[in-house]
Amino acid sequence: MRVIVGIDESDESLYALQWTVNNLFNGLSNSAAGGERNLLTMVHVHQPSKHHGVGPSAFPAGPGVAAYPSTALVDSVRKSQEQISARILSRALEMCDNKMKAETLILEGNPKDKLCEISEEMKVDLLIVGNRGLGRIQRAFLGSVSDYCAHYAKCPVLIVKPPKEMAGQ
Repeated sequence: MRVIVGIDESDESLYALQWTVNNLFNGLSNSAAGGERNLLTMVHVHQPSKHHGVGPSAFPAGPGVAAYPSTALVDSVRKSQEQISARILSRALEMCDNKMKAETLILEGNPKDKLCEISEEMKVDLLIVGNRGLGRIQRAFLGSVSDYCAHYAKCPVLIVKPPKEMAGQ
């Protein structure tokens, strides 16, 4: 069985991972039919670096002037994002505690689109995402990764809701 869990910095996504480790992989034997091991892939998607202003790579530098960030600045921002992603996924890997075969993946883009795309590319059996419990109005304005994945992923999607005492923190 191949499973993807979407991971971000939220407690809800880490709860979804813990739920997956405790409830899904705990009962599965380490080897599936045909000698293939079960695989858990933890995916973190970070937004591409954005520059405010006239063009996608320009930002305002004064009245009527646009400045273009140096390559060093763009590289620095990208490196910082990758370090943050690596820390998040390192914490997630510790939660797996060698209970199953696990790997991590860092992607850049819109999380809801990328989770659906990678789950299709990897031909996973199940996509698991956490749920922050946004209200209808917040969901309408901000969108919901879990709601989007439930409608557009080409594989089954499991949305793990946090316990009531954790919701709203």
